[in-house]
Amino acid sequence: MFSIYGMTGQVFRGTLENMNRIYPLAETLSATGIARKGEELGVEAPGGLLEKEAVRAYRRMLPDDLERGPLIHAAQIMSRPVTVVQQSTPVSAAWRLLQEQQIQQAPVVDEGRRLVGMVSERELLTVIDIDAGRVVENLQRRVADVMRSPVITAAPVTDIRRIAAVMLEGGLPALPIVDEQERIVGIVSRSDILRAVMTDPPLSLWR
Repeated sequence: MFSIYGMTGQVFRGTLENMNRIYPLAETLSATGIARKGEELGVEAPGGLLEKEAVRAYRRMLPDDLERGPLIHAAQIMSRPVTVVQQSTPVSAAWRLLQEQQIQQAPVVDEGRRLVGMVSERELLTVIDIDAGRVVENLQRRVADVMRSPVITAAPVTDIRRIAAVMLEGGLPALPIVDEQERIVGIVSRSDILRAVMTDPPLSLWR
């Protein structure tokens, strides 16, 4: 089960198929901050043509009788507790928080602790300059100015194969995990999924 949260709260809750029909992943990615992902670094953004072609090549190599293995839910592999960032936080402070926690992205919440977006190192680097791990120039932006919103989330019992599909198609580095009370209870990143693959070799994420 997936949900989408924006500045006005939850705007969608349903299956992956319904989400793709109502809110195509390409459209959710268009609501980014002040720069498109990849432009500030001069590289292809995640989910670009090269990455999608690599996924298609992987699918073609899979044998037809490949054993799928047991289902693994988000709750079994998600990272927790989750570090969150206030939307009113200055980008320089958000950058320092990510560095201190040794994470690359974090959910963004409003004053009522409601999920409103996601922010990563990539978005923060569009408005700050770093030298030797220190902020040397800052455009005085807030996290709300650069975060990605709306943000796709998944329920704790969501099959990680479906989460992987959303991340691949949308070029997303991570998905927050939200329970029925709309509380952020975890986050699943690409690294979490790769660790699951290593500990459960029969699992096939892209069938």
